[in-house]
Amino acid sequence: MTTVRQRRVGKGTEAAEDQPSEEKNVKPDGKILSDHTGGKLWNILSITVGGIVAISLGLLTSVYVATLHENDLWFSNIKEVEREISFRTECGLYYSYYKQMIQAASIQQGIVNCKQYLEPVYFYIYTLFGLQAVYVIALYVTSWLLSGTWLSGLLAACWYITNRIDTTRVEFTIPLRENWALPFFAVQIAAITYLLRTHLQPVQERLTLIAVFIATFLFSLTWQFNQFMMLIQALALFILDCFDMLPTAKVMWLYIIQISGLLLVCVLQFFNSMILGSLLISFNTSVLIARTIQKHLKKGSLLNRLGKLIFHVLLVLCFTLLINKFIKKILNLESDEHIFKFLKAKFGFGATRDFDANLYLCEEAFGLLPLNTFSRLSATLLFYVYIFVLFLMTVAAIVVAFRNLSGSNQVQFMEKMEECTITLKPDAAYNLLHTVLFGCLALSTMRMKYLWTSHMCVFASFGLCSTEVWKLVLKCIHLYTSQRTRVIKYSIPVIILLYISYKHIAQHTPMIGAVFGCTEELPVCTFWPGIMDELSELREFYDPDTVELMNWIKSNTPNTAVFAGSMQLLAGVKLCTGRTLTNHPHYEDKNLRERTKQIYQIYAKRSPEDVYQILRSFGTDYVILEDSICYERRHSRGCRLRDLLDIANGHIMDGLGENEPDLKPALYPRFCEEIKKTLPSYTIHFTRVFQNKTFHVYKLAKHK
Repeated sequence: MTTVRQRRVGKGTEAAEDQPSEEKNVKPDGKILSDHTGGKLWNILSITVGGIVAISLGLLTSVYVATLHENDLWFSNIKEVEREISFRTECGLYYSYYKQMIQAASIQQGIVNCKQYLEPVYFYIYTLFGLQAVYVIALYVTSWLLSGTWLSGLLAACWYITNRIDTTRVEFTIPLRENWALPFFAVQIAAITYLLRTHLQPVQERLTLIAVFIATFLFSLTWQFNQFMMLIQALALFILDCFDMLPTAKVMWLYIIQISGLLLVCVLQFFNSMILGSLLISFNTSVLIARTIQKHLKKGSLLNRLGKLIFHVLLVLCFTLLINKFIKKILNLESDEHIFKFLKAKFGFGATRDFDANLYLCEEAFGLLPLNTFSRLSATLLFYVYIFVLFLMTVAAIVVAFRNLSGSNQVQFMEKMEECTITLKPDAAYNLLHTVLFGCLALSTMRMKYLWTSHMCVFASFGLCSTEVWKLVLKCIHLYTSQRTRVIKYSIPVIILLYISYKHIAQHTPMIGAVFGCTEELPVCTFWPGIMDELSELREFYDPDTVELMNWIKSNTPNTAVFAGSMQLLAGVKLCTGRTLTNHPHYEDKNLRERTKQIYQIYAKRSPEDVYQILRSFGTDYVILEDSICYERRHSRGCRLRDLLDIANGHIMDGLGENEPDLKPALYPRFCEEIKKTLPSYTIHFTRVFQNKTFHVYKLAKHK
């Protein structure tokens, strides 16, 4: 534990500590042993009850999201093709690989043959919903570890569930890679929190390091953005280590674990080059090298240490850029260049006409976090409590960091802090900076909010149940007593739990509350009635046009046919029909990005000959055009797909509005509109073979 000052011990006290007291030598039947035995039994009981509550909440969450999914789609009653279509966009692509695996004869005869017990699709979605139980339990345990009471974990889990709209989207985007990854990320954070506790036994430390490695590996294996999330994590460790707020040896081990986990994933993913060129590997390697060069970083006066610190940061930054540049140059890596173009344009470092970067910039998910998010989070008091705890912990962190840099020379400063001792444990310090950095990420990119809001539940509940937080508050207002601290740390979380329960019940019908025993005499029982009202809304999947398209493809095209179209639709084509695709939503490969841009010329202003040559160069037999893209109105002018293509091709956009001065009128009309007129210049290359209200399928002629 890092403290602002060292508690002074007088000689009399030291002597008393050295002398064996009578109390320390009581017989086995004495009061001390009795109290110790009673305390041990109480701890066992508390851990047992807390563990049961954690598992129960995890399982309830799993059942909750599974029921929401069933009620939203009537999943158990729809046809197989409709179930598969419900996995929209890239979700369908990910599920298609699972479907492909279970249909292979060697796998069916082996460990994945579960058809006689459970339909494969249910095995898949139940596995993911089961991981939600792991997720909630990990959040619960992290909060419990930080605060020392399972009441904190209970509050964290309840906040996670009641703020479901902003903490998870698993029930309607089941196969997304983040839904596989985030439970393991939560387990990793829990393991790191335990690792950073003081006074761990060597065996405990080794086992925890193994747990961190396994969780890091599984997280890295299941999500393409793993390297960026762990880079933020590594930055948090680096900053805290620089200010001497974490044990350096443990931080070095965490750097090594991150590198090892990524390299193992690289091997298992057939030497994925994007991983080798990641900033995380370059950064962690640079830190390890810099720490070897600067062995006395944490010694000296305030100015001396600040100078060393600035040099250390510059050294790590230079090494990171050099190593990363060297790796990418040697291996000719360009897999992640679109991400850096996107970031450059997003944060105002110059406009871009790059198609890939603009595709991200125009998506709402990659925009700023909407302000109404905070009003929803405030409805359950989560955001208010979070800001309160964040402010106190940030102040404590600044004071402790200054104390660590100042060394033992700032006697006057120590004296001023005599009456308001501030402490910050390493595990709390890590979680503080973790939530700050991921909060910045969420504010800048809405899609990443789920990394922040789930940890927000942990951090806010920990602060409310933390002895250190309330001790700091009460000491600063001269009201501190240990009994008062204990009363507050338990009573306020209970009051908030009751408030959440009352709010959910008050917003819903009395009938639902009566089912669960909520009467006028007892208006506050549990928050489940409110959730049950949400579960009572029944809907059904309905997309007849897409179902008709998939059935036509399966019935009227050869198994070897090659289809071109939008990334989102083709993922469904692969899943539902098994046909070969020209492109799909896996966007982390430069060649695939380039191919997608070329295929999308079907929505640009290009000649039929150009489009035909492009499609045939990729072996296309059929092309699917979507009216929802060709006549898109979801995005504003400048962000429609056809606008992005026009800008990339140097053409003036459709509709009223300004255009950049160097854009020119196109020589040809828009392909997706003009082909429907069945003009000879188009019919010589394309024959319409299917159409409904949404889709138009054209077969390409095979000219000699």
